[in-house]
Amino acid sequence: MHTYKLDKPDNLVDLLEESVARYPDNLLFGTKNQQKMYEWITYRDFGRRVDNLRGGLAQLGVTKGDAVGIIANNRVEWAEASFATYGLGGRYVPMYEAELLHVWKYIVKDSGVKVLFVANPAVYEKVKDFPKDIPTLERIFIIDGAGENTMAAVEKLGAAHPVPSLRPDPDDIAGLIYTSGTTGDPKGVLLSHGNLTSNTLAGIKKYPELNEKARTLAILPWAHSYGQTAELHAVIRMGASMGLAESPATIAGDLALVKPNWLVAVPRVFNRIYDGLLKKMEETGGLAKTLFDMGVAAAKKKRELAAQGKTCMLTNLKFKIADKVVFAKVREKMGGRLMGCMSGSAAMNPDIAQFFFDIGIPIYDCYGMTETSPSIAMNASYAYRLGSVGQAIDKVKIVIDSSVVQEGATDGEIVVYGPNVMKGYHNKPEQTREVMTADGGIRTGDRGRLDQDGYLYITGRIKEQFKLENGKFVFPAAMEEDICLHPYVQNAVVYGENRPYTICLVVPDFVAVEAYAEKNHLPRDMDMLMEREEIRFMIGNGITELLKKKYGGYEIPKKFVFLKENFTLENGLLTQTMKLKRRVVVEKYRALIEAQYGKK
Repeated sequence: MHTYKLDKPDNLVDLLEESVARYPDNLLFGTKNQQKMYEWITYRDFGRRVDNLRGGLAQLGVTKGDAVGIIANNRVEWAEASFATYGLGGRYVPMYEAELLHVWKYIVKDSGVKVLFVANPAVYEKVKDFPKDIPTLERIFIIDGAGENTMAAVEKLGAAHPVPSLRPDPDDIAGLIYTSGTTGDPKGVLLSHGNLTSNTLAGIKKYPELNEKARTLAILPWAHSYGQTAELHAVIRMGASMGLAESPATIAGDLALVKPNWLVAVPRVFNRIYDGLLKKMEETGGLAKTLFDMGVAAAKKKRELAAQGKTCMLTNLKFKIADKVVFAKVREKMGGRLMGCMSGSAAMNPDIAQFFFDIGIPIYDCYGMTETSPSIAMNASYAYRLGSVGQAIDKVKIVIDSSVVQEGATDGEIVVYGPNVMKGYHNKPEQTREVMTADGGIRTGDRGRLDQDGYLYITGRIKEQFKLENGKFVFPAAMEEDICLHPYVQNAVVYGENRPYTICLVVPDFVAVEAYAEKNHLPRDMDMLMEREEIRFMIGNGITELLKKKYGGYEIPKKFVFLKENFTLENGLLTQTMKLKRRVVVEKYRALIEAQYGKK
């Protein structure tokens, strides 16, 4: 087994309290008020609230090892409850506000939650009877509410009965993060204080340009380790600030209000911005479209010349004009101050990443998983390669196991060693053994390769890859990401396990298709539209042409199935982190899939 010398702070209590002492007057959290403007609280204010809530939880009998749960979206109270729990040596158990009732109940019961905070009376009404079936659950408090049954009342109790914070050991469990999974019950990932702090400090080392003057817009859910480590804990450690996005639908407006100089997000956010920009350019046409195309072409030529150590005055002038007239407006819409972005959860499309680099908003692709707290590898401003997910972070080692893939492959399963590796799955020793190696590593289930400089490239998922009837392997995830760049596609699933060819389930972009119909004087009924051969051909042929640039003929789908429903959390086809539940999708549309192979 490996042992690791951890940097300080090696627990989350010290991480917060050191920053409160060092940056008491710095702004920390900004939240929207009723006038839709951001109001801010300082580190000192937040530290005081944490102290009060810790005292209140102590009065309620929360002690070392007890679990405190929360059902709420990102908010100041979410962070407050987490650090109050850590200060008592407790375990924090976050749950998504948009989650199924039976999942909440399973998590509360499995983790042994003692005190539960819920966002509002509506959530409370759904969970108020939980204590009848869950013996550990003693009290439930509402965050947005009045009276004795509220978080404010617990804070008030603590203000009258203060207690000092405990110093957790790095190996003490800080929290449980339940992975949605695609089948079976969620798994509670046990993450220690050492896991989370080591990951936070390693991430900060990758971005030396960030300091206490940094500001971000918090858009990642803190119920996931990515949001906790890369956003919440990293910002607090630096003494920086974050505005909390009101909702996914308001991100564009929130960016303009908060004016972040740094953003931590997922490819979906950047893909939407890019897709929206291309659509707007097509609709606008004229001079704006001409300048946009000129700027993109000039940026590409500038890069090619720079690689040869050359430059061209005309190319530079073309880019300068496009940048001033078009690209500057894109930067302004994203707040006008962004000097960089970090992207994780899935691989960025290199073409989209390159576009943002060209217009002055570099996106650094990173890689991790819940079970590794989450960061494993990161690109950075001083060391990046487009198409890769960067080099291993500090104290982490990446090994490629080629024994689990076909002979002759240049890649293999990514195995990770480091202080970021989880302690295991709560109450699931068998599943823990399945992923943990005998010498303390963790099998990620992802396929990848390392280049000569240690940059990691993700090549697929071990479980998601499939073999065609002819024995050739297909890795659908990357292909699906590319298919979703088609202007009339929202989502896609490529299938073909043990079949003669692949097919593609396509969720059209219904808004875009409707706009096309209106422009071309077609009936706007979506069912009728999707039956029209010209619409099917336009989308299917467009996908084929798109894929021909990167994929072999055997990989490209031969047939397309057009679906009338998107993949969502509500219909159970996406996880909370917006990942596809591939098996569930395939089972739901099994009859449609089989029909494609029955047709000649």
